[in-house]
Amino acid sequence: MPAMRPLERLNDFVVKFANVNGSGSASANGLFARSALRMGVPVAARNIFPSNIQGMPTWYEVRVVESGWRGRRGGVDLAVAMNPETWAADVAELESGGYLLYDATRPVNAAKLREDIVPLGIPLTGLCHEMFSDPRQRQLFKNVMYVGALAALLRIEPEVIEKLLGEQYAGERKAPLLDANRAAFRRGYDFATAELPQIGLRMERRDRVGDRIFVDGNSASALGAVYGGATVCAWYPITPSTSLAEAFKRYCSRMRVDPATGRHRYAIVQAEDELASIGMVVGAGWNGARAFTATSGPGISLMQEFIGLAYFAEIPAVLFDVQRGSPSTGMPTKTQQADVLCAAYASHGDTKHVLLFPEDPTECFAMGAQAFDLADRLQTPVFVMLDLDIGMQDWLTAPFAWDEGRALDRGKVMTAEELEAGRDFGRYLDVDGDGVPYRTYPGTHAKRGAYFTRGTSKDRYARYTEDGPAYVDNMQRLLRKFETAKDLVPQPAIEGAAQPTRAGVLWYGSTGAPMAEALAALEARGIHLDRCRVRAFPFADAVADFVAAHDHVFVVEQNRDAQMRALLVNECGIAPEKLVPVLHYDGAPLTARFVEREIAEKAAVFNVVPLKRAAG
Repeated sequence: MPAMRPLERLNDFVVKFANVNGSGSASANGLFARSALRMGVPVAARNIFPSNIQGMPTWYEVRVVESGWRGRRGGVDLAVAMNPETWAADVAELESGGYLLYDATRPVNAAKLREDIVPLGIPLTGLCHEMFSDPRQRQLFKNVMYVGALAALLRIEPEVIEKLLGEQYAGERKAPLLDANRAAFRRGYDFATAELPQIGLRMERRDRVGDRIFVDGNSASALGAVYGGATVCAWYPITPSTSLAEAFKRYCSRMRVDPATGRHRYAIVQAEDELASIGMVVGAGWNGARAFTATSGPGISLMQEFIGLAYFAEIPAVLFDVQRGSPSTGMPTKTQQADVLCAAYASHGDTKHVLLFPEDPTECFAMGAQAFDLADRLQTPVFVMLDLDIGMQDWLTAPFAWDEGRALDRGKVMTAEELEAGRDFGRYLDVDGDGVPYRTYPGTHAKRGAYFTRGTSKDRYARYTEDGPAYVDNMQRLLRKFETAKDLVPQPAIEGAAQPTRAGVLWYGSTGAPMAEALAALEARGIHLDRCRVRAFPFADAVADFVAAHDHVFVVEQNRDAQMRALLVNECGIAPEKLVPVLHYDGAPLTARFVEREIAEKAAVFNVVPLKRAAG
């Protein structure tokens, strides 16, 4: 049997922390991720946590990746195993030649290790008992101590982490915590330096982070809502969207308060349930405010009737849907893309809604703002389809573009002056042929421009009628409006492969992070695919054209039933056999290795090979 060769990698490895929820490890694990960024080396971090409060397993995965890939790779090079309950699985996940850092206060049975990994034992509990007397401090500072050991093993400059600790515990009140954290960090660092061997994984200072920022998608969306002119948020707490509403409150308290009077120029309501929250949003939108709610799949299910009212009465509303494991309660703290069909056709009857699919927090900000323009311009609900992987994880992403002179697009709003001049006003009258009628704000004119808002059938002047032709006329106009939306929503990102090919791949949302890396690996194996990232529904004509130009298109998504594929078949008239599903739905963020393996296997079945270039 050949001798085990320890891994040797520079600025390119995966560290996975295995802890217990409620152990206070999150702060220390995040400290490790930020230390890599301060060393100028990009990271991709993922927090994988349970839905209970305390006692269940939790993991935090940090991919140190100088090349800048932003998704999970798959596999672990160094495991920090702090949870005995998950020990076997954590050890099994290690790459051959990988490293296992563990608490060696008590001896570990050799049968629990592997011959092809390098064990790195450090008596963390014993060291903490020597330094601290309080039981809670012993637990908390054990986490900081293993960060110190990692700094020594990976050659992270200790001054970097000590500076981060200084920033985290700045202020006179936090001074005792700073001193204790620094002492615990130094104890772990010194022990590892003196007692543990050098390992083949190491970090060197680089300048690869640039001006990028480290932020989660929920915070980015909330700031995008502020930038987009939102002044009303009505919501009901639900994982994983709660932090979006909370972030909006923080931003509003800084940016929506009149400095002269102290008056708050916003309204945030935690409603009694999801039905009440969307009802408030629709009411605010009818009144001319830019309003939104933040929720997840179960909330969308409960909001269906109000969503249908907003669609049929044509009232602007924005819904941030941070998707999670489903159906029912499902897996509240796991990620999926399983609300696509539910959101696209939300409510009973013939409805179609605008969906935006941001890829990262930068697009969460941009599309978060754009959603309010689209909702006003199209006078309809607009869904921003995040997922937990974008919403609750910190991403290294491009800074947000903020234009102080940006004007809000309020769409077709008839003014008092136009009404006074005798302009014909029919609330559901299509005067431009684009399906979008003019509206008025309540109280625009004392005698003109009023109408009755109803969820029942009506004619072009908002008068109640159950006349068949009038109903059909209205429903056809709504279809024209949806067709108009095709040119207003974000267009697909389409890119050709390095070599001519008759095969393509299509994806959306957070799937883009591992897709970039997987496509590079597939090209290295001679599998060339043209690419289409869908950024919105309704689909631009370019999406159908992309599919039509290929014999087979792999559709990568994170749900069981291939919902994007179904939407493409239904809306674009595409033959189902042309769309090959590549599905991942166990709740964990998608990995590049999974995508590469699945597409490679399917490409072999369909004989995907590059086309010969024409003689030039």
